[in-house]
Amino acid sequence: MPMFTRLLVTAFAAGLTFIPAAFAADPTATINKVTAEGIGEAIGTVTVVKSASGAVFNLNVKGLPPGAHGLHVHENGACGPAPVNGNPAPAIAAGGHWDSDKTGKHAGPAGQGHMGDLPVLDVLPDGTATKSLIAPRITDIEKVRGHALIIHAGGDNYADEPAPLGGGGLRIACGVIQ
Repeated sequence: MPMFTRLLVTAFAAGLTFIPAAFAADPTATINKVTAEGIGEAIGTVTVVKSASGAVFNLNVKGLPPGAHGLHVHENGACGPAPVNGNPAPAIAAGGHWDSDKTGKHAGPAGQGHMGDLPVLDVLPDGTATKSLIAPRITDIEKVRGHALIIHAGGDNYADEPAPLGGGGLRIACGVIQ
C-alpha cells in the first residue's frame, strides 16, 4: 500500500479529519464592540472571500453609530485595550495598520500604502451595515488570518493629513480574523 494511502487510512481509523488546505473555510471574524475596559458584546461577523478583483470583505454588523467609519486590517491578532499616553484605550493590542510592505503610509485600499487599508464602511441610520467591500491589493486571502479587523469611530480620507491614518480616531469594534 502506498505511503500516502496508509496515512489516510491511519488518520481515518484514528477518527481524524483530513481536509486539504484548498478546502479550508474562508477567513472569518466575529466583530465585538471594544472599550478602554475591554472586549464587549458581539455585533456581527465578517467573512473574507477571494475574487478576481481582490479580497472581498463581507460584513454583517449592527449596533454601530451611523455614518462613515474607517475599516482596517491591523498588524496583531488581538483586540484588548492597552495604554496610550498612560490611559487605557480600546483595541490598542491590535497594533497599527497591517503594513506588510513596510511603506509607513496610509494611502487607501488602491494606494501603495498599508496593505490593511480597506474601503470606508458606511453604516445606515439604524446602525447596521451589510456590505461587501473590495480590497484590490489583497490577492491572497489566507494572509489576513491572525490579524485584527478594526472599525474606527470616524471616517477615513485615505491620507495621513490633516490627521494620521485617515482621521478615523478611536477604535470602536474589533475582531480577529481566523
